Amino acid sequence: MKTIIIFDHPYTATASENVPHNRSFLAALLKSTMQQLKSENNEIDLIDLHADHFNPVMSATDLSNWRRGKAISEQVANYQDRLLDADRIIFMFPIWWEVMPAMTKGFLDKVYAKNILYQADSMKTELKNPKIEVITTMSTPSFVYKCLIGSPLSKMLFRGTFLKTRLFNFKWKNFSGVEKKPLAKREQLLRDFRL
Repeated sequence: MKTIIIFDHPYTATASENVPHNRSFLAALLKSTMQQLKSENNEIDLIDLHADHFNPVMSATDLSNWRRGKAISEQVANYQDRLLDADRIIFMFPIWWEVMPAMTKGFLDKVYAKNILYQADSMKTELKNPKIEVITTMSTPSFVYKCLIGSPLSKMLFRGTFLKTRLFNFKWKNFSGVEKKPLAKREQLLRDFRL
């Protein structure tokens, strides 16, 4: 099975070790995820948005090309080809101000393009009906995020993007308040984590 991972963190995928001011629990989760996938003989394709210097801003020229079903850039065309070949797609990013960071939003805006990855008239996906998994970290307590804020990320991604284009196999795993947990607890979370 071919799994593509879209990773979005400013410290990049290299920040998996516990180095102060250059560490990311999300990167540690990525490392664990990749180890699990390798042990299951998955083919892994990593898109590290910050390491790739992906530009999330949609320019007027970009939008014109997007509307006509043309790839915005060689990088975007490459990402689209890789997504079309995937059996499983994993998005990994921190939740900032209750939604995804700009890189992930820009990736969806620019890469998940009509008449390339889905048909504009029918909204039917061109992907291989992949399993879509989202792995996130955030400071907001889970109960507050779901009950008081209304879980905007799940509405935006599952209902507003994937369900709309007939991708129904969606799973979200969130890690809340990790930065406040002691090292031993974070290590335990990593040991216990399974896709």
